[in-house]
Formats: sequence, C-alpha cells, structure tokens
Amino acid sequence: MKRGNVLIRHRDTSDLDACVRALAEVHKRDQYPMRWPADPAEWLSIPAMLEGWVAELDGRVVGHVVLCAGKPGDATPPVWQERTGTPIEDTAVVSRLFVDPAARGYGVGALLMTEAVRESRARGLQPLLEVLSSDVAATALYERLGWELLGTVEQQWHPGETVLVRCYAAGDPVASVGAESSVPTS
Repeated sequence: MKRGNVLIRHRDTSDLDACVRALAEVHKRDQYPMRWPADPAEWLSIPAMLEGWVAELDGRVVGHVVLCAGKPGDATPPVWQERTGTPIEDTAVVSRLFVDPAARGYGVGALLMTEAVRESRARGLQPLLEVLSSDVAATALYERLGWELLGTVEQQWHPGETVLVRCYAAGDPVASVGAESSVPTS
C-alpha cells in the first residue's frame, strides 16, 4: 500500500466542485457512473442522503461516498427485507463511492466504506449496497471488506435498459482496514 496522509471527513457543499473533478477522472477511466449525469453535483447530492464524506490525500479531495436511507426503488433493501424480514426503513444504502485513479492504492475506498458502515450502524441501520455486475474492481473491494453477496437482480434504469445489479450486505462490523479514519465532528 502506498503511503500518504489520508483524511476522511464529512462532506459539505464547498466540496462538490472537487468531487465532480475527481468523478470526471473516474468516469474517463472506469465509466463510472455508466452515464455521465447532466448535473454531476446534483447526482452526488441524493435526496435520500443521510450523510456524506470525502477523502483528502495530502489536502486534496480524492474520494467520496454517501449513505442514503433505504427506499423501495433501490435494488438491495427489498432483497434484504425478503431474506431477513427487516423493514426497508431499517436499512441504509452506501452509494456514490469513488476514488480518483491518481489516489488509488492508499486504502481510500476502504476508509470511506468503513466510515459509511460505522455511521449506518450508529443509526441502528443495516448497511447495504448495490453495484453493477460488470464493476469487477468495486466488487473485489466489497468482498475483501467482508460484504456478503445477497444475490443478483435485474433492475430497469431507463426505458428499454435493464442492468444486472449485485446486492450486498455488510457482514460483521468492519474492523481495521489498515489505517485509521478521522472525521471531525463539526
């Protein structure tokens, strides 16, 4: 793992321009998001968002993640509800995770995921996520962090466009991932 000074902190609106720049680099390299949004800052500001975080590497925003309230339109909460009987309202979905390609190898993605899981559990919610089946790198990260594959479902994204989505639930609380996360409480 590379060495650097990574800080995980709460995201605020002043971070959105830097997040959009990092997201543009991710989109160029990885085609995430699959379709570039008309308004990327709005795309990062999901209405169901409970909390968001950014990762800074040596003072530069290089990563992002949000935690959203689970809702029926998501792919994973209904799968979790069917499996466990847990109401969808008792779930949270980790979303909009990305790390600037220039900052990969520092453990940024794992640190962001750890923070989202911690917050979800602090709220008494089951952390869930969904990822396109074709996103092999993200799938590898989630499985390395101990997320449990619940299944794969088809989801209608746009008229005439169906995608395969892998549904995951966080397993046991995420332990140390090799670095400490630091989130100021302001």
